[in-house]
Amino acid sequence: MKIYLDLVFLLNFIFDFLLLVSVNYILRRNRKWYHLFFASLLGGVTLFLLFLDMNSICFFLYKIGVSLVMLWVAFGYRDIQYFFKNVLYFYLVSMLLGGSVSFLQNQFSYTNKGLVFSAKGLGMSYLSVLVISVFLFFKYIKSFKQFKNHYANYYKCDLYFNEDKFVTLNAFLDTGNKIKDPYSNHSVLLVNEKSLPDYHIRSPIYVPYVTLNNSGLLTCFRPFKIVIDGKETKSFLVGLSHDSFFIDGIDCIINNQIMEGLK
Repeated sequence: MKIYLDLVFLLNFIFDFLLLVSVNYILRRNRKWYHLFFASLLGGVTLFLLFLDMNSICFFLYKIGVSLVMLWVAFGYRDIQYFFKNVLYFYLVSMLLGGSVSFLQNQFSYTNKGLVFSAKGLGMSYLSVLVISVFLFFKYIKSFKQFKNHYANYYKCDLYFNEDKFVTLNAFLDTGNKIKDPYSNHSVLLVNEKSLPDYHIRSPIYVPYVTLNNSGLLTCFRPFKIVIDGKETKSFLVGLSHDSFFIDGIDCIINNQIMEGLK
């Protein structure tokens, strides 16, 4: 069996470089490309040591040691938390990208009849599979970051009507919510009225509002307080929305002014 060391080195180098670029992008480490290049080069050179005779335990420890040195060269060392996070995401990305490569290679290189698999004869090269996997992987990373940024604005809050009675709501932080009571200058938290079935407003406050397509008076009331992530504030009003919010699983809309008032 022939082994082309130059091809093995090149594929391993490309794979390691893509892993480090991905970690650099996801964690926003902002490291220069040459740090990632030399770390990947180190991983490629040490690959030749795998041809030495070693048992499975030594092989595993060797691979772990190489990856730790690569991450140290690529991202440096600030503290244990910083380094551990680099290691964690390196292995998560490695499993995702490695799984993509393995999946595509199996899909294009084998055919099956029932449970019997056989080689097709014309399979895709490892380099082609790697290129396609990288494209799909970065599309996944981009979608994941958008997903993460979106759900980072979700909060769980407890809206208190008095010292004992409260309701738990799923809130969304909307920086575009600028509704304020012009008299008290308190910001207005919008709540879907269906989320407050057992509460009756005794002293409603009507706050004027203007949107792009509509204007009018918003029915509001002054609650006891709201608690978000263990912090609370009483300087706000609750406005009732007759329509459901077009955001998945959301009961109310908060804004930056309410979040800044938490103590």
